[in-house]
Formats: sequence, structure tokens, C-alpha cells
Amino acid sequence: MTEYTSDLLRLLSERGYIHQVTDGAALDALANTQVVPGYVGFDATAASLHVGNLVSIMLLRRLQQAGHKPVVVMGGGTTRIGDPTGKDEVRKMLTDEAIEANIASIRTVFERFLTFGDGPTDAILVNNHDWLGQLGYIEMLQKVGTHFTVNRMLSFDSVKMRLEREQPMTFLEFNYMILQGYDFRHLCQTNGVRLQMGGSDQWGNIVNGVELSRRMDGVEVFGLTTPLITKADGTKMGKSVSGAVWLNPAQLPDYDYWQFWRNTDDRDVGRFLRLFTDMPLDEIARLEALEGSEINAAKVALANAATALCRGEDAAKAAEATASATFAGGGLGADLPVWAIPAGGCTMIDALVGIGFATSRGEAKRLVAGGGARLDGVAISDENHPISGTSGEIRISSGKKKHGILKGA
Repeated sequence: MTEYTSDLLRLLSERGYIHQVTDGAALDALANTQVVPGYVGFDATAASLHVGNLVSIMLLRRLQQAGHKPVVVMGGGTTRIGDPTGKDEVRKMLTDEAIEANIASIRTVFERFLTFGDGPTDAILVNNHDWLGQLGYIEMLQKVGTHFTVNRMLSFDSVKMRLEREQPMTFLEFNYMILQGYDFRHLCQTNGVRLQMGGSDQWGNIVNGVELSRRMDGVEVFGLTTPLITKADGTKMGKSVSGAVWLNPAQLPDYDYWQFWRNTDDRDVGRFLRLFTDMPLDEIARLEALEGSEINAAKVALANAATALCRGEDAAKAAEATASATFAGGGLGADLPVWAIPAGGCTMIDALVGIGFATSRGEAKRLVAGGGARLDGVAISDENHPISGTSGEIRISSGKKKHGILKGA
């Protein structure tokens, strides 16, 4: 591990965020002498970011914790084009109104992780459509296009992978890396930004921006990437069995968010505590050393800390109480999903689909056939098992980790 002297790079290194840095020694020296504005870009393709984006959000949080200035760049402009990195298909086009609504929704998450304001280390949020939307096509080609060679652009993984798989890449998408490089230069000129951060898959795009500022302005800027965050089983961070783990509560209930962290693989607990919570390193070392059933205490600590950061302390406490009532006491926690049983009753299949534990009747039938469907802890083997509409509250379960409440009249 490289020995850094600045609070910023020491913090990032100790907690496991650093994968690549364009010039670590020079960035370390800069961070020791001045406030460094640094940015991460986020496209606004949905109303919420997901857990896969969380490490980049935490990078900005760490930047502010170390006394520097976070700049959140929302891709109002680049969302209209689409980042081809890691994609096999052309991105669907969104209306201007949809993009603006997504940005407004996403901002609410950043306000939990960062302190916004007008001070030297306060975070700001900017929209790259404000400058990219003003660029004329000829001006863009003349000013910026001359600094990019097609040979180099074809060498990047984001392009090569798409071409090797014989998947179409539009000329629009091909320009994404040019616009991202221009973002960095523009932010350096207007906001004094000297650092761009992101995931390891963004390394090529970040280096483009570093080189563009050097060629056009003779200014040294820096890039830093995090390792690709995968879970111990090799799956990509940000997905669960039932889909994306959204950061906004409108897209994912607090309990489901808490439960995602509670279900962390034993092997990931220490790493995730370092990356996704503010817990002190000595306490993390104690927790990750726990063995056997005691590791569950570390997982609860992770779930509480991660949920408190993203959803608030009250949400974390309510989710833990729900889990305790559901798993330990056999009760019904207040945060569990609820589905109203029709007045005339329903079948087990109807209930599984209605509460969202299955996306189709066929999936629900397979769940029952596999022994994974339960009512009040009792396995149900008959897919047409009747559930009365006059029942009170019944706990319905899918496997060991998904629980809900069926409410009768």
C-alpha cells in the first residue's frame, strides 16, 4: 500500500477506495496545500441511483470529510447520449422533462450524504446540459475533436467490447467520451475542479479528460478510480435477487434496503463496513473478526449504519425492529410489505403475485413447488391453497429472507 501524507489519500487508501491514480504523488502534494474540488458524474436515466453507484457517492463524502469540495455532476446532457461503457444496447432516449424530474429525485439522496452550501468545502450540484447544450457542433469539432484520434477511441474497452460482440454503437454514443473529457476541462476552468473520480470502468474516460486539459490549457488535473465492487460470490454490486437495490425510498422500501445489507456474505462484511459506513476502523476490525453466528451482529451493525446514512436513523431503527419482530419473535413488523386479501378470498398463487414475491403466476407456482412458500411459517405445497378474506393478519414468506403481511377484512 502506497504511503500518502494528505488526509484525503490516506483516508481513501485506508478504507479501500483506491484502484488507480493518474499521479498519486502530485495529487497527494496538492491535497496537502489547498482545498481540492473533485467531481463524480452521474447520468439521470432513472428516478433513483442504486447501490452500485454508492461507492462513488461515498467517494464524494470522503472528499468532504477530508476537507475538500465535492462537485456532483448530473448528466443532463450526457444522459441524452448514453455512456456505452459496459452496455450492449443503445440507451433509450428520455424526454427533457423526464431527465429533469430524475435529477430532482436523485438530488434528495445526495443531500443525505453531503453538506451543500456556498462555503469552500460545501458540495455543489451542477448539470452538464448547462454547458454541453450551448456547444455548437462545428465549434465542438474544432475545439475538442482535434484532440481525440479515432485510433485511440477505438482502443477503449467500452468501444471494443461492443464491436467484438457485433452490437451496434451509434455515432451519438461514440461521442460520449469526448463530451465527458470536455466536462472535466469545463469544470476545471469554471469551478477549479482538479480531480475526477469514478469506478474502474471509467478509467479510459477519465484519462481522456486529464489529457484534454493538459493539451488545451496546459493544466495538470488528476483522475482516481475505485476497484470494481463485486460481492464475494462474484455478482455485481447493486443487484439483489429481486432486482436493483435503489437508494430512494420511493423505489425501494426502507426495510428491503436494510435487509439487503443484513444479508451480506460473511466474507464481505469488513470491506463493506469500510466502504459504505463511517464506522471507525478499529471497530470494523473487531466486528469482522467475529466468527460463527456472532458475525450476524456485524451484519446488523452494517445494515444499521448503511441504512442510517441513506435513509436516516429512524428508518434504520424501524427496519431493525421489524426484522427482530419477524425473525426472532415470529411477529409482524411494521415495515414489511402489505397486501390486502380480496373480500372473497384468494389462493396462495394470488397472494404471492399480489405482494410482489413473484412476477408471474408461473413463477409463483415454481416457488410453491420448490417448498419456498409459507404462511405463518408453515410450508404450503398446494398452489391453490385457499386464503380467506375474513382472516386477520397472516405472515407470508418466500424462502427464508422475504416476508410480508396479508391483511384480511
